[in-house]
Amino acid sequence: MTKKISLLLLVTLLCFNLSKADEGMWIPSLLKKYNIEDMKKAGFKLTAEDIYDVNKACLKDAIVGLGKAGKPFWHFCTGEVISDQGLFITNHHCAMGAIQSHSSLEKNYLRDGFWAMNRGEELANPEITASFLIKIVDVTSEIKEVIEASSGDGAMINKKAQEIINKAIQGTNYKANIKPFFNGNQFFLSVYKIYKDVRLVGAPPVSIGKFGGDTDNWVWPRHTGDFSIFRIYADENNEPAEYSKNNKPYSPKYSFTISLKGINEGDFTMVFGYPGTTKEYLTSHAIKQIIDIENPEGINIRTKKLKQINASMEKCEALRIKYSAKSASVANSWKKWKGEIKGLNRFNTVEEKQKLESKFVDWVSQSPTRQAKYGNLIRVMEKFYNDRAPYLFAKTIAIEAGLRGAEIIDFAIKVESFVKDFDSEDKSLKYIENRAKSFYKDYDMDTDKNIFIDLISHYKEKCEPRFMPDELKNIKKEDIAKYADKIYAKSLITNPEKGIKFIRNYNSKQYKKLAKDPIVKLALSIYNMYKTEISGQLNEINAKIDAAYRLWVAGLMEMQEDKVFYSDANSSLRVAYGKVGGYKARDGVYYTHYTTLKGIIEKEDPNIYDYKVTDKLKELYRTKNYGKYTQNGEVPVCFVANNHTTGGNSGSPVLNDKGELIGVNFDRAWDGVMSDMKYDPTICRNIAIDIRYALFIIDKFAGAGHLIEEMKFAE
Repeated sequence: MTKKISLLLLVTLLCFNLSKADEGMWIPSLLKKYNIEDMKKAGFKLTAEDIYDVNKACLKDAIVGLGKAGKPFWHFCTGEVISDQGLFITNHHCAMGAIQSHSSLEKNYLRDGFWAMNRGEELANPEITASFLIKIVDVTSEIKEVIEASSGDGAMINKKAQEIINKAIQGTNYKANIKPFFNGNQFFLSVYKIYKDVRLVGAPPVSIGKFGGDTDNWVWPRHTGDFSIFRIYADENNEPAEYSKNNKPYSPKYSFTISLKGINEGDFTMVFGYPGTTKEYLTSHAIKQIIDIENPEGINIRTKKLKQINASMEKCEALRIKYSAKSASVANSWKKWKGEIKGLNRFNTVEEKQKLESKFVDWVSQSPTRQAKYGNLIRVMEKFYNDRAPYLFAKTIAIEAGLRGAEIIDFAIKVESFVKDFDSEDKSLKYIENRAKSFYKDYDMDTDKNIFIDLISHYKEKCEPRFMPDELKNIKKEDIAKYADKIYAKSLITNPEKGIKFIRNYNSKQYKKLAKDPIVKLALSIYNMYKTEISGQLNEINAKIDAAYRLWVAGLMEMQEDKVFYSDANSSLRVAYGKVGGYKARDGVYYTHYTTLKGIIEKEDPNIYDYKVTDKLKELYRTKNYGKYTQNGEVPVCFVANNHTTGGNSGSPVLNDKGELIGVNFDRAWDGVMSDMKYDPTICRNIAIDIRYALFIIDKFAGAGHLIEEMKFAE
């Protein structure tokens, strides 16, 4: 049956329709064909070509996809260019790693903020890349041709995709990739120019950039100044180049005009950025496993991890610097998963999906042609998910409590992988040493050991025997603490001085010594168990599920020919549009669409780290030294709208009806955070910092008016 499904879906080519303004993440090259009229009805005053055009400067040319060295196409955040000198704005939480890497007790940029008062003070970040989209091309017909000819042979498809990419970038310094859309029914080529010299220009102190901390994360009302400023540098020809003091500020094709006009209920808004992943077309079986297995177990493990991290951060400022970004990263998904469960249950998502599936089964049964095409698809998918359940649970434990639990486990695997095939002439050893120094800079053995004890104890308690790593099989749960003391004390890599010295002087004869290291042995034991007992089987089942989803989405679109469909997010450039608006969170509770500086002062609590307010900000409030960054006499801080966003949209520009910058997207409201799987316009809201608050902080708080002078403002 699986083979039959795969062959049928391989020749299925879908088209798609338009959706309502508050739902959907749209491909910018297709706006003219499918969306622009709807956008204009909602209040948009520009043309489709103003958003996306390959022949002239347009809004897309000011969108920055933030990637990492070695993973430039994985856009962890979005940014937007706001000056003709390469200045761009994104979120503070997107810059957290960079800020932390430049921080020390002597120069605590996390606590105090950072502002470069001239170009020479801007800080390099070799791990960050900045991508600009050149064009998007539909290559479905070319990929489809190979799919049909090869009966879906993956190697043949990848070969054809690489040929298309090579042809598209030949003779240029561009990079490109091809991604599937509509669950593999369509394929688009995206071509980028990727800049490597990205420098930190400014960031507010964490008391502003992360005001409210994890307590307010995923929550509305919000009072967080979640922004930071970077600058892109290029060579003398304005082309991408490695960091050099001789590089010059990048001259963009387009930079955003900033509006100070103000934001009102019902205003048109558009979010333009790189949403990561959504799963709007999951079946009831998948939703049930998210609610019952994946999210609860991830929450349990991360609760234990956060307890240890937060306890360390309370001990001293040095540990707070080391673990601030890590804590935020761990807590982000932890709280999101909780919100997803709440939202999916609130809207009876499993039951609603089951109704749709029953309707689909009835529809298929009414036609011999449909029966031949779709068969017992729902029943087959149910079986696949039942087969998947134990492996999903085991994966969650192995990843969350094992491979990504204690930091030293992940570090051990990376070190072993780096040096295993090391050649004494290989210059990459210096690279490994630098990576080790970066790791140790923000590593605390005692904190990590406490995390290890809690998570490995959980591992022993919850994991099935068949998924238990060999190194842990003979360790009793009550002996985990003693075991941790022993291996952390004996290991080379838990000690920064010993670890760096070993790597610096490493040669291939020393591999046996590394392989006998107790931490390395345990890390490889977990990793090898995961690869042999979990991931292979899970990948096989997931491949069957993916094949079924291609047919499922095709069937839905055939059955609901009048319904509007959009492709799930896949870290490619998308447009979402909607309107500014508050919402009813629950019975008796209605939230307005904006917050102000007054709310920050009201929330202040000097006894709680996340709610401390600096004296400078309080003084600006007391004296009402607001400048031109006000509405109705108050400084606006954040606002919400019903744009459909997800992870990766962090830092995306929020634009008004004229394409002017009015805010920077940074979060979603917890009440509707299930929107990756179930979007509901009555409650799903994206949260943005009002651009006027960012400018107020830059100008009045930081005294960095020279940055304001670079920007262009609407009259």
